[in-house]
Amino acid sequence: MINRRLSLSLISFTVAYAAAFALPLLAVAATPDISGTFTSSFDTAVGKQNYTYTFEVKDTQLTGKAKSANGDVTIEDGKIDGNKITFVENLPYQGQTLRIAYDGTIVSADEIDFKRDVNGYVTEEFVAKRSK
Repeated sequence: MINRRLSLSLISFTVAYAAAFALPLLAVAATPDISGTFTSSFDTAVGKQNYTYTFEVKDTQLTGKAKSANGDVTIEDGKIDGNKITFVENLPYQGQTLRIAYDGTIVSADEIDFKRDVNGYVTEEFVAKRSK
């Protein structure tokens, strides 16, 4: 009887240990790959904006381009942390550079919810979807 209790305790400990340490690793591995092209159309203080984002992901580093009617800009400071994405677009606009900081949540491999801060003046929220 004591050996059976010890055996059940050992099994319970093993299952708890696996759940505590293995499952978080599976969650990290399950982050969708967003490499590729995404598009979005959203209203801003200066009218409707149509964007095409091209992302390349390597480990936690994000590189790529943001393309709009105002130009084609290389994204900077791009990072992926789990399902979080951040990057900066330094957009030339009417003789000055606007710093547009993006914070996003990767919903799936085909959709990203974004919030962007335009030069500290205005915040915009939108959804970008993978181009098919």
